[in-house]
Amino acid sequence: MAKHAEDMMVDKKDQLEKIEGICLPEELIRAVFDLKGRGTGFLGITDKRIIYYDKEFLRSKKALVSIPHSRIASVASEDNKGFFIKKGFFVSDTLTICSMGSEPKEFEFRGGDKAHRAHNILMEYLLQ
Repeated sequence: MAKHAEDMMVDKKDQLEKIEGICLPEELIRAVFDLKGRGTGFLGITDKRIIYYDKEFLRSKKALVSIPHSRIASVASEDNKGFFIKKGFFVSDTLTICSMGSEPKEFEFRGGDKAHRAHNILMEYLLQ
């Protein structure tokens, strides 16, 4: 069974259970975020990859999609209100993740604080 980080953030238990179901036994789950917008239901971050539920995978199929951290080329925060960090939190609630060989994927979080947390967790792995 997958392990959980001590400071793991989870928005919805049923989404966590879906992530747990596909994780490797020693994989550490860091966070599971419920998302807004059409197309994507939630985003999980583990110590090895991101996992997201894509309601529009290949235009008509629903799928849990995994992208290893080693395949992520960049993470961008939308700058929709001028300077995008305010008092330690993202003003933007949208992150765009670009992975090698794929189109950029946009994730709309339920608040800038959650987008900021996701960004920081991803940076821990990408800057190693």
